[in-house]
Order: sequence, then C-alpha cells, then structure tokens
Amino acid sequence: MKFTKMQGLGNDYVYVNAMAERIADPGKIAQIVSDRHFGIGADGLILIGSSDKADFFMDMYNADGSRGNMCGNGIRCVAKYIHDKGLADKTELAIETLSGIKHIKLTVQDGAVVLAEVDMGEPVYGTEKESIEVAGQRFEFSRISMGNPHAVIFVDDTENFPLEDIGPKVEKDELFPDRVNAEFCRVLDRKTIQMRVWERGSGETLACGTGACAAAVAGVLNGLTETESTVKLLGGDLHIRWDREQNRVYMTGPAEFVFDGEINL
Repeated sequence: MKFTKMQGLGNDYVYVNAMAERIADPGKIAQIVSDRHFGIGADGLILIGSSDKADFFMDMYNADGSRGNMCGNGIRCVAKYIHDKGLADKTELAIETLSGIKHIKLTVQDGAVVLAEVDMGEPVYGTEKESIEVAGQRFEFSRISMGNPHAVIFVDDTENFPLEDIGPKVEKDELFPDRVNAEFCRVLDRKTIQMRVWERGSGETLACGTGACAAAVAGVLNGLTETESTVKLLGGDLHIRWDREQNRVYMTGPAEFVFDGEINL
C-alpha cells in the first residue's frame, strides 16, 4: 500500500489515495499503520476518495481502528495532499466528511499549500454547563459538537494536569455512550487559550482541530474569551473565529508533508 505521512501541528496521520489503492479493512489497517513501534506511527488513517456531492471524500479512522466523523487537522492535510499531489488545481475545495461537507480555502506559496482555512460548520451546544465526577474529582464541562463530540473543561493548570489518568475516564464515562473527546483548557487572556486534548480512540495527541474549535466556542459561551482567539496546543497554534451571526466556526492552521512510503500489509 502506498501512503503519505502528514501532520498538522503534530497531529499525524497516514494518508492513502483510496481512488488508487484498494483498502479492504480500513479499521484493521489503521491499527497496523498507527503503531509507533511495529507500524508507521500515527494518530490514525485517513483515506481520500471520490464523492458525488463534493470534490473529494475524507474517511478517517482512529489509532484503535474506530471510525471518526471529522478531523480538523486531518482535513487541512487532505486539502494540501489534493492540491500538492495534483488531484485538483484549485485553491478552494469542498470535501465531504461523515459530518457534512467542509469548505477549505488554501494559501499557496511556491506551488505548495502552507495554510488552510476550514469552514468547520455550526457548533452544536447546550445552554447549561454539566458536571462529571471522575477519580474522586468533580469537573464542570461544556458539551459541544463540531461534527464529533467534545467535553471542554477549564482548569487552572494544563501543563501539570493528570491527563493520562483523567482523560480516558472522561472519554469512556457513561455520560457519553459513543465516547467523547476531552479538552482541558486554561484561558491565558481573552484572545488566547492553552489546551491539551484526550482524543477518543487515540489518547493524548499534540493537536485536535475540532477540539480547538470546541474550546474556542466554550470560551465564548462561558464569557471567558472573544469570538476570535488563538488556541495554543502542544504541537502549535490554531486561529479560531466564531461568526456568531452566521453561527459558523472557521479554523486556520498549517499542514505539512512528512514522507511518502510503501508498506506491505
């Protein structure tokens, strides 16, 4: 199987042109290629296929083989792959995902994509904060969907937060029958959020695009931040803008190639 390793702020996936490669069991392949000791090493697998509704279709699988609806860092890399590999000569793309069609505007320098702005669509959220008790501690959280589910928790210290203990417990709590992505955030100022994330099916990752969007929306809903902010993740920064009049969230960030390869499966 021919593949390309790509990353957006360290959130790395194995990308495959599913129009040229036959992928019989993507969930199983995701587990194989994601293994950082015996495989390629990644947070999951993303297939790029054809679509009768948009320019292309993005199909993503987490490191544990479970299927995901949407990945913000992943879709920026998909757009870069499409442009830089010559699958489409456009600077604006429509990409179908399991959470709907996403529209991407590309910034191109010297023939290569360096930034991508993604219209992430409408956030779905409740008006009341909820609470969860894990490991003997109670946390208030905001439940927000950006095409996939998020629980955003504001804390005083992200750097020393016991994420490996708390993260998986939140992910698998009975409050979330389909599991959840958990964001642990600290507000630095009204335009800056520091965030660590525990992604369902992958564990802690260096960045999560949909999670950054959820954190930015939660910051506004809780009166902590402005509608335009920078979310600082372990892998780098994302710029998030929530147009409340249109109720749409826009995410801008980089996408980078790591290497091309071929693996026997």
